Amino acid sequence: MAASRGHADTATGAPAAVVEPVARKADDEGRNPGCALRLDWVADVRVNRAAAERRAATVITRRSVKNEAQAAWLVKAVTCTDLTTLNSDDTPGRVRRLCGKARQPLDPDLQAALGLDDRVIRTGAVCVYHGMVATAVAALDGSGIPVAAVAAGFPHGLSPMRARVAEVEDSAAAGASEIDIVISRQHVLRRDWRGLYDEVAAFRAACGAAHLKVILGTGDLKTLRDVARASLVAMMAGADFVKTSTGKEGVNATLPVALVMARTVRAYAEATGYRVGFKPAGGISAAKDALAYQTLMREELGRDWLEPELFRIGASGLVSDIERQLTHFATGAYAAGHRHAMP
Repeated sequence: MAASRGHADTATGAPAAVVEPVARKADDEGRNPGCALRLDWVADVRVNRAAAERRAATVITRRSVKNEAQAAWLVKAVTCTDLTTLNSDDTPGRVRRLCGKARQPLDPDLQAALGLDDRVIRTGAVCVYHGMVATAVAALDGSGIPVAAVAAGFPHGLSPMRARVAEVEDSAAAGASEIDIVISRQHVLRRDWRGLYDEVAAFRAACGAAHLKVILGTGDLKTLRDVARASLVAMMAGADFVKTSTGKEGVNATLPVALVMARTVRAYAEATGYRVGFKPAGGISAAKDALAYQTLMREELGRDWLEPELFRIGASGLVSDIERQLTHFATGAYAAGHRHAMP
């Protein structure tokens, strides 16, 4: 991995020369266009697991965010959250209620108490299965909030490739402006980097103008080195975001994994000039967890990666806990749990 500023504890084999981007359509301007698969770069990736774990353990101790600053960071976290419902019992009514929450994630009285009654605060996106895309698009019409669809055989990525590509195309056609695809983990476990590259490139092509968020399923990848290499290959293939997890694995987002992925994002940006977003997902339900990931982004990637264009948190219950913490900051007391329950 690329060494962090002041932390030469990990290393990555970044190419000596700037990597030439893949030519894409004019409407892709500003997005990561990807580049040719560089197997030499992939092979040179190294991760010192012990050092990465030590560094990740310091994230919550190195920077203390308190009082007004903490409240501001938590409001920012709300704007970077992808409100998510991916359940077998999802209904149009539930999705519409979730979209209402995305439009107004903080209670108006709480927002006024925070001195933010003149601010439009909304979540980063609403994330649903393909069958609920049209419902979400209609419910969010005029809000500017994107709909993200999970696709490509989510959560396991084991459907036939033609079906996975068709699902991506269908979700984009239904109005999803972001597509969260899941890779075939077997490509990583077998070190089949060409197979992974071609798979992600096919999904990127199927997305059209919709942005592609590539879910690695990091809990299934076994090693931090493979997490880094899979992240790098996904970016070479044109990923707009790299994402940790589906939320369905036994182990989902962790700070060591996030550190490794963030440093790979930085190495890619330094080599190509293109910035890729990062999305931790799965098991992030407490405000303190959001602060930890925000701190990691700020220290490893810089201020731009605290904005929803480059940072998202995949969560369903996180906003409820953030509301509780902000209520305590504003009033000195916690509201009853049901006041901030998700719809």
